[in-house]
Amino acid sequence: MNKYRNKKTIVDDYIFDSIQESKRYKELKLLLRAGKISNLQLQPRFLLQEGFKKKGKTYRKIEYIADFIYTEKGKTIVEDVKGIQTDVFKLKHKLFEKKYSDLELRIIK
Repeated sequence: MNKYRNKKTIVDDYIFDSIQESKRYKELKLLLRAGKISNLQLQPRFLLQEGFKKKGKTYRKIEYIADFIYTEKGKTIVEDVKGIQTDVFKLKHKLFEKKYSDLELRIIK
């Protein structure tokens, strides 16, 4: 258990951070089989800010790792299963929306 009381769960050799996330994966697999969605991928990474150096200090890049990405009716959908929206997530969400305005980010509660 982690600090948010999530229980890691394994489905199809994938380790999910929560039971809720693993349930959503199963739902998406059914939609994939039914032809309602396509191109399902897990843990897609999005660069929000490049790493850089300033006055000899190195700052690492900032990435957002979503839970899922897929295509639905010709549109790319990015999904994140969240029980709690942390301050870090809220900040990354804003950065994501600005940089990837062509993508739809769905938060599954």
